[in-house]
Formats: sequence, structure tokens, C-alpha cells
Amino acid sequence: MAGGYRYFETMEKHAGLLGVCIAIMVSLGGLAEITPLFVRARQVAPPANVKPYDALRLAGKDIYVREGCYLCHTQMIRALRAETERYGHYSVAEESVYDRPHQWGSKRTGPDLARVGGKYSDTWHRLHLMDPRQTEPESNMPGYPWLANETIDAADIVARMRALRQLGDPYTDADLAAAPASLKDKTALDALVAYLQGLGTTLSANGTLPNVMTKAAP
Repeated sequence: MAGGYRYFETMEKHAGLLGVCIAIMVSLGGLAEITPLFVRARQVAPPANVKPYDALRLAGKDIYVREGCYLCHTQMIRALRAETERYGHYSVAEESVYDRPHQWGSKRTGPDLARVGGKYSDTWHRLHLMDPRQTEPESNMPGYPWLANETIDAADIVARMRALRQLGDPYTDADLAAAPASLKDKTALDALVAYLQGLGTTLSANGTLPNVMTKAAP
């Protein structure tokens, strides 16, 4: 006991040594907590009906990220009664398995969009994106009218699909070959609407996550 006390006394009298020992212990504790999470993340496998984004929705997701939509809209419903009653079934990891980066977000100036797919018509989304006040008079969301005239670079989207395949997304050669035709005459607005209309619908196809989102204020 006396020997152990001397070690503690030595550390307590030398601030530098105490700091080093604290850093080592905190690092070991952090690794013990974080490492299993990284290992488990690699083990998350999507259900059979969860597929990678098709070419049009992939283009829409990239536009969503580019325009900073995630800064005001989360895509993560927490397992709290207040959240599930307003937005629908809580989010699960499998839904975001093909999101790079994920769009969970941390701030809600507008409503969560995790279950927005199918809630409104394509026409509603177009009007809302062009001028949000047409559908929600009190909305403070900016409009994105230029998206209606912005064309999609099919070659760029195919290149992105190839890159994602290298990361593990199960795109086939047929998917890559069909992409240019699916993007023909489509605008950035078409792509963004397609992306929004798919949110929250991948798992609801087999009843796992029913799309029961209720109308939320903008």
C-alpha cells in the first residue's frame, strides 16, 4: 500500500506526468467505447428491399447536399414519443446504409424529412422548391427556381455510381448502362423531387416502417 501511495503522490506532485497519465487513460477508455461501434457499423447490412439510389435519385441527393438542405432539415427521427407522433416511425441504421454522407442532421429550422416520401404530390414539391410561399405562406425557406433550368450531367452521375460501386454499393453494369437514358431531358428540379419522394419509403414497402408521417409546420 505504501508503494502504491508513493506512485500516486509522485503523479499528484508533477502536473505534467499527471496530464500524460490522464491522457493515456482517457484514450484507452475512448478506444474501448468507439472501436466496437466502428466494427458494428461495418456489419450493418441492408434488408433485401433497400437498394442504392437509382441514377435520378442519386443526382437529387447530390443536389440536396450541394444546396445545403441538410442545414435546416434533419433526416433522423428519434425514438421519442413527441418525434414519432409528429414524423412517423423512428429512423433505423439500415435506411441510411447507402448514404455517403448520411443526412441525419442536427438542426431543424424546417420539419424532419425522413418520412416525407409520398406525403405530397410531385406538383406540390415543385411549387414548394420554386417558391415555398406558394404552399406554405409562413415559410422562411428560400426558393430554388434555377433548378428548373439546370440540366443533369449523365456522365458525371455514371462516374459517381462507379465510385460508389468501389465503396460497396451493389450497382450492376446494367444499372450503369441504363443511367444515361433515365436522366435524359431531366432537370435538377426533377432529380431533387425524385429524391424527396423516395425518403422513408424503402422499408415501408414490406410494412417494416409504415409511412405514417403527419403534416408538420414548415
